[in-house]
Amino acid sequence: MVEVKEMKTGKEIEDFIRFKFNLMHDYPYWVPPLIREQKELFDPRKNPAYQQADAWLFMAYRDGRPVGRIAVIINRLEVEDQKKSKIRFGWFDVVDDVQVARKLLQKVSKIGRENGLSYMEGPVGFTNMDKAGMLIKGFEELGTMITWYNPSYYPEIMNQLEFKKEKEWVEYKIKIPTGGPSEKVEKFARLVLERHELHVVNFDDKRQIMERADEMFELINHTYSGLSTFTPIKAEQVDYYKSKYFRYLHPDFISCVADKDDKLVAFAITMPSFARALQKARGRLFPLGWFHLMKARYFNDRAAFYLIGIRPEYQNKGITATIFKEMNELFNRRGITEVETNPELEENKAVQALWNRYEHEQHKRRCTYRKEL
Repeated sequence: MVEVKEMKTGKEIEDFIRFKFNLMHDYPYWVPPLIREQKELFDPRKNPAYQQADAWLFMAYRDGRPVGRIAVIINRLEVEDQKKSKIRFGWFDVVDDVQVARKLLQKVSKIGRENGLSYMEGPVGFTNMDKAGMLIKGFEELGTMITWYNPSYYPEIMNQLEFKKEKEWVEYKIKIPTGGPSEKVEKFARLVLERHELHVVNFDDKRQIMERADEMFELINHTYSGLSTFTPIKAEQVDYYKSKYFRYLHPDFISCVADKDDKLVAFAITMPSFARALQKARGRLFPLGWFHLMKARYFNDRAAFYLIGIRPEYQNKGITATIFKEMNELFNRRGITEVETNPELEENKAVQALWNRYEHEQHKRRCTYRKEL
């Protein structure tokens, strides 16, 4: 018999977090998160997403043994301002048992109906800055720090429970040309800057990055506002995301372009891949987790695109040529030969077209699932 219990206390929430560590113990492609960061994520005092969202955490047990977990989320900004009658679910992990999954998803349905909502969708996080999507292709590819990994039986369970695919994301591996960008790219990038009176912005330290951080988040809101899944990033969330993600950034891995008034019109943030380092850290910074992360920051042949933003009026004007020129030169200096993109909505053809100039492979695909309540 499967029993589902709501997790409320600090100990229960830690059990909720650690469940995936036990479930994925034998999966070599899973990249574990830092436990401390997960605790902060589910702490209403530290995560500003709780200012616009309600959340419930549940775990399933069989004979006293944990066999599944799920987070149930109502994003009020999404429901009230965007008029989407949706209840979210995320952090959905189960053993290979459709009955366990059914019991957990029934909690989503029950809370959704009690709040007058009409459908559920997941796996997603609190907001668009959180992880989203269930892996449906690429089970034998190494995960990343900004995506969820799951075994191949997950989508099979969703199909058995008659969920339908809602949104799909694709991810790419890109080979970095050696010897720097081509002469053609160099010339085109220079002409774009001259034509639009733009210039490249470089950073020497994290202080300079933080001075531009608010401007970058403003640019994200402008860039992605037209996408169907987007909810604006509120001011109170910006500080949280800066502290959560910007700690990993190295000044060299940020490329920005500004106009004649020094206002940002485009930026790209990449990071050395921390996947292998996080696997070695096993969820903890101490005693040696910090060492593995620091080593990955400086000695790495793989990188990951994290964010790219372009002001709408400058899209399709060749600005990306300048960004990629800068990145190509950086990666060559650093000995980085391969870059992995973050998940891109399948409908976002403009971003996917950026990779056509490079040798690339669409190696992963993920989706959210929807069901009417």
